[in-house]
Amino acid sequence: MHSVLTRGNTVLAYALSVLACLTFACFLSTVFLDYVTDSKIKTVKVVVKNVPDYSASREKNDLGYLTFDLQADLTHLFNWNVKQLFLYLTAEYKTENNELNQVVLWDKIILRGENAVLDYKNMNTKYYFWDDGNGLRANENVTLSLSWNIIPNAGLLPNIIATGSHSFKFPSEYTTYRV
Repeated sequence: MHSVLTRGNTVLAYALSVLACLTFACFLSTVFLDYVTDSKIKTVKVVVKNVPDYSASREKNDLGYLTFDLQADLTHLFNWNVKQLFLYLTAEYKTENNELNQVVLWDKIILRGENAVLDYKNMNTKYYFWDDGNGLRANENVTLSLSWNIIPNAGLLPNIIATGSHSFKFPSEYTTYRV
């Protein structure tokens, strides 16, 4: 009647169809959950320097240094469909040259099963806070916000911004000492 290959093909097609339906059910079971939580961010030390950019232009650009405190409880974000969280702290500000500047200053990956309660004090930024000009000195509206991507087993990769941002200003004078 039917060969072994035909029967194997039928079993494999049926198994893949069932797995696709189960994966879609997995996605539907967590797609409408609220993944927003509160965060508390505070700057401890804020300094701006005017240093040469060693690229092709050789002109001086602003480099901001800051230390920050960060508190957030992300444990309720984990469910059976979340493998990991990719957290990142961004700074947004406006300059004369650009209406919107966004700089990632710090990031962290939290795997399922790891401690997801963040309580960092006096943290340094992980990445440089460069401005492509002199837009940091005396800038009075720099906003820090914590965001994360949820890496699921099945489904969408949402990008979520925490409630609770922090605004600060850079000093009006460049610092001359080594940071």
